[in-house]
Order: sequence, then C-alpha cells, then structure tokens
Amino acid sequence: MEVNRVQTERDLNEVYSIRKKVFVEEQGVSEQEEYDEHEQTSAHVLATYNGQPAGAGRVRLLDNVAKLERICVLPEYRKFGVGAAITTALEVEGKRLGAAKTKLHGQTQAAPFYSKLGYETVSDVFHEAGIPHVVMTKKL
Repeated sequence: MEVNRVQTERDLNEVYSIRKKVFVEEQGVSEQEEYDEHEQTSAHVLATYNGQPAGAGRVRLLDNVAKLERICVLPEYRKFGVGAAITTALEVEGKRLGAAKTKLHGQTQAAPFYSKLGYETVSDVFHEAGIPHVVMTKKL
C-alpha cells in the first residue's frame, strides 16, 4: 500500500472518482456538497493498494490547525488499514504545513476508528450533508 500527495491531474481525477463512489453514490451526499471551494487550496492524497486506487483524503490549514477532510476508502479495500494510512499521511502533510494539531469532522459511525488513531471527540453530534458527525482533534 502507498499513500502519496497528489501531484498530477490524473491522480486528482482518481481522488474525485473515489470520493464520488463513496460519498455521492454510497452515502447519498450531493455533488454540490461534496466538491467545494477548497478543492484547489487543499493538499490531496491518493492511497493505492496493490497498485489500484483505494482511498483518498485532503488537508488544509485553518488557523494553524490541519483540518483533515474527505477521508474515504472504497468498500473493497476497507479492513486493510487504508484509512489509517490515509489519516497518517494527512497528519504528516499537516505537520509539513506547520500545524501542531489536527481536527476533523468524523462521521459518528467512524468515531471509534479515529479514537484508535488518537483522536478525541470535542463536540456534540451535528449533521453535515444529512449525516451525523462529531468534531475530533489530535495533537501532532
């Protein structure tokens, strides 16, 4: 498995394709909500498993905090550690950007996964794109 920062248009298109499959098709998020004004200013990563695109995520700096976003793994690659590898790669990218802390809006069903990676829930449940989420943070 590899997780690399997106450098080419081809890889960015793979990221968008994965996000469409997971968030739009599987979870019912509208494309208008999925793709936003932060696409061009975020650092994107693409995970591959046995050479095949498997997952994606992005990170951007907000007030010296790395905000991890759009972390997703295609169904056939779940349970292979792809999500953890993506999260770690985004944390590394956040450090490179100068952040000492990360935060994310985790879907409540994924909160136990992020907890295992050292994230702490710091909010009540709220809805984003019709899906329950919590804010989670971690010191880098």
